[in-house]
This record gives sequence, C-alpha cells and structure tokens, in this order.
Amino acid sequence: MAKLRYEPQLLTGNAWDDYGLVDSGDGRKLERYGKYRFIRPEPQAMWAPRMANWEAHGEFIPGSDEDGGGRWHYNKPVPESGWPLSWRGVDFTAQCTPFRHLGFFPDMAPVWDWMRGQLEGKVDAQTLNLFGYTGVGTLALSECGPVTHVDASKKSVAQARENAQQSGMGDRPVRWLVDDAAKFTAREVRRERRYDGIILDPPKFGRGPKAETWRLEQGLPDLVSDCRHLLDADSRYLFLTVYAVRMSSLALAGLLDEMFADLPGTIEHGDLAVREEGERGRLLPTAIFARWTNKS
Repeated sequence: MAKLRYEPQLLTGNAWDDYGLVDSGDGRKLERYGKYRFIRPEPQAMWAPRMANWEAHGEFIPGSDEDGGGRWHYNKPVPESGWPLSWRGVDFTAQCTPFRHLGFFPDMAPVWDWMRGQLEGKVDAQTLNLFGYTGVGTLALSECGPVTHVDASKKSVAQARENAQQSGMGDRPVRWLVDDAAKFTAREVRRERRYDGIILDPPKFGRGPKAETWRLEQGLPDLVSDCRHLLDADSRYLFLTVYAVRMSSLALAGLLDEMFADLPGTIEHGDLAVREEGERGRLLPTAIFARWTNKS
C-alpha cells in the first residue's frame, strides 16, 4: 500500500546558461531567455523587487479578466519566429506566445531531472507525457526509452517535432500524437497498455482537437484513475503538476492516495519553485504537484 507523506516537499529550479530568474516582485518577474529578457505577470511575487530598474526586450501586459488574455509590448526587437535555447542536451525554440509563455516551462527542469533519475536502471522504459506541450520533457525522457507524447494542440506537437529535429533526436522512439489527453488515456486503458512512468501537466481549462472541453476540477479525478490503470507494481512514477488554481497540493496527494492505495511506493506533494539568480536568491513558487514513486 502506497504511503502518503503529509509533509510538503519542494522542487527548486536553478538558473542555467540559457535561462534565469533575474528578479521578481510587485506581482511581476524578470527572466532571461538566452540573450533576451522579458517581464511577465507573477501574482505570487508579493515582495518588492531588488533591482531599481528592469530593462527588458518585452513585457506581457495581461488582460482585464482573470481567465487570461493580454498582449506583448516590445521595447527592443525580438525574433518573431523564435530563437534557439538548450537544456541538458535538448535543443528547442523559445518564442513569445499569445498565452504569455515562451515555448517551455523552465520550472519543470527539476521535474525532468527527477523523472530521469526514477527511470535509472530501467531498460527501454515506456513513458507517457500527457499535455506534453512543445516536447522538451519528452525529449529529456526519450534517452530512457520510448515516449508517447500527447497534446491537443496541433501547433504545439508540430513545434515538439521541430525541437526533436533541432536536438538531433528525430530518430528517438517517440509517438507524437495530437489528441485529447483524457480520451486517449481512456482508450489506452481499454487496450490494456502499461507504462513505467506518466507525467501529466493539465491546464485549468482547455479544448481538445475536436472542441472537447477540459475543466480541471471536473476532469482530473477520472484522468488520474485512468492513469492508475496504466501503471502496475513494476512501474516507477506518476507526476502531476497543476498551475494557477485555488487548490492545495495536499488535495492532489489525497486524490493519488485514494487511487494508488493498492500499489506499493510513496505519495508526496508540494511546490515547484524557481530560485532567483545571485546571492541569497529568493524562491518564487510557480505550481503545486503530487507524485507517486515506486523506485526500490
């Protein structure tokens, strides 16, 4: 029976050559993406910035409603088609998107490292990446074995394929699928498929390729239940991240505790955070997570 750890855990992302959290405060954050700097909204940065002036190539100005929207305002030229970045041998394209993101989620870097560690020693591990976005995590996992990458956005999957080619990983054993994550997972259960690891990074709200509607609070329990049926006592992990919701990581852990009661291993929960660059860099929380692990 999986053991639930009630004490929250912390996964911290640190700067690397192509990314860094330069400063944060007053509800915003200043980040560097290669040679470009950007300002984006960050409600959890409730403290004061440490730098008096923020020089940036662009800033995302949010819309008036809390459901999203907004636009980029540029102070200096930024390549419209994007620019190359790298993380631990994975090359990819960063780009200012209409959704305030820049083509990847840097706070996921410690998660990608952690997952590869969980698969250590496993030959040809089968992993599933749901809501896989532009594929940086998929390519990181592909060194451990075949990966099934699922995302409802045709554009995101196309970018993921391009990132694979850019990284010299076009021949890696990856299935690139444009599909509704919940429907695909339910079909995999009927096919009696199994995986060694699953990562799911669902949005608060989204639409599938056939206009399917996804709402996190409604859809997550059934999705996690189906993911449980794709894992067994020899599987290594499930990692669930959630952004921008009024929800506790302990609630996510409680959901996993119910679904994974018949499996061995450990259930943990906590926060993802990114550390500012420089001496005594502050930790900026970005998301909550829960995970089931079963590595002996």
